[in-house]
Formats: sequence, structure tokens, C-alpha cells
Amino acid sequence: MADALLEIRGLHAKVEDEEIDILRGVDLILEPGHVHALMGPNGSGKSTLAKVIAGHPGYEITDGEILFRGEDILELEPDERSRAGIFLAFQYPAEIAGVSIANFLRTAVNARAEDGEETDVFAFQAKLAEKMALLKVDESFASRYVNDGFSGGEKKRNEILQMAVLEPALAVLDETDSGLDIDALKVVSVGVNTLTEADDQLGVLLITHYKRILNYIRPDHVHVMMDGRIVESGGAELADKLEAEGYDWLQEAVATA
Repeated sequence: MADALLEIRGLHAKVEDEEIDILRGVDLILEPGHVHALMGPNGSGKSTLAKVIAGHPGYEITDGEILFRGEDILELEPDERSRAGIFLAFQYPAEIAGVSIANFLRTAVNARAEDGEETDVFAFQAKLAEKMALLKVDESFASRYVNDGFSGGEKKRNEILQMAVLEPALAVLDETDSGLDIDALKVVSVGVNTLTEADDQLGVLLITHYKRILNYIRPDHVHVMMDGRIVESGGAELADKLEAEGYDWLQEAVATA
């Protein structure tokens, strides 16, 4: 598909040094400017897919391909995929004591520079201030150590700020709603919506177990993963049906297919 941002074809993958595939034939096409929600029961392979897209070294691809902007990325290292425009927001972001968010982000921006030149300090500070204003994040946030002592909501807000500063073409959000109370969920959702509205070419793969975040981030497409493959796709109404009826009807349909 020529205009696809991300195209996954027949993807099989497993944890390195294990025998059984977790992903068992994933097919997915994601277009620029669209929000795709990936739902499914625990253990269905959703987070594995996110890590495989980002190039996590702990997973081995046993079959299939991943095309990003038409190019095969399976041989690219995680940092190369990041520089190509792929961003992963972690379900459980790591803490980095002693490193401020501002310094962390400037290092990340410099690492992505195509010409290898460091970003001017004042230019970076201006960009960071612009993105924090866009997301309504207090300027003091930038001086705090990365996720050190952060609440769950603050960690996820930091992920969204990273996404804003790095300006990826594809953002994979792995259970961004995990562990958030309703107020934090609203804050994070507003951040995601703000970024997708500011960049109409940004593609988002939003991985979630529950529908509640989809009450605030309305997806263009919804996919359901079970047993390592996508078994159903539809519009936002599919998430509504899953909320009302659970996954049992779909599990029964898959079992008898």
C-alpha cells in the first residue's frame, strides 16, 4: 500500500530463546493522520507488538515483515527506528535519577539530528517551552529528574511531552492509560488530542485493554487482537460493542471460524 505509514504483513514473533510464537500472523495497515486503537484481552500480544515495532532486542521475528513508509525496518536497530520517526510510549516508563527532563530531551533531539550537529541551546529551550505551553505543562516540570518520584499520571504526561518534542511520524502508545485515575487520564488524553490536532499527518497506534481512554481519544479505527493476531477490525463503534458485551462473543466466533 503506497500511502501506508506502517504496514505489517504476516508478522510472527517470539521471545528470544523461547520456542512458541506470541505473534502469530499479524496484519495491520496504519495511515498517516489516523488513530488506530488496538484492544484485546490480557496476554493477546498487544504489548509484544508494540515492542517488536520499536525493535526491542528481546524478541525475535520468525516470519513476516514490517514496512515503515514503504521501507523494511526489521534490520534496523531501535535507535535507527526512532530516528526514522517511530516513537514508543512505554507502559511502565523508567526512572532516571539525576537527569533532568530538559537535558534528557535535548540529548534525544541531538541523537536524532541527521547532520550530527548539536541543537543550539537557546533554540532547544524555545522549542521545549513552545511544546510545554501547547500541552499546558508547567515550566518547572522540565527541571525535574526523569520520572523520579513521579506519579503514574506525571510519568505518562512526560511521555506525551517527549512525543511532542521529538515530533515522530508514528506514535505507539502502549497502554498509556494503565494505572491512571480519571483526572490523570483526562490530562493525558488532552495531550494526545492536542498533538494529533497540531499535526494532521501524525499516525497513532493506541494500545489499550479498556475502552475508557477511547471516551476521550476517539479512534478512526479499532482492532481486536487475540492469540497473537488481529481477529476483528472496525470503527469506533467496535470499542462500544466490546465495552457492552466483552470479548466472549468474539472469542466464540474465532473458535468456530
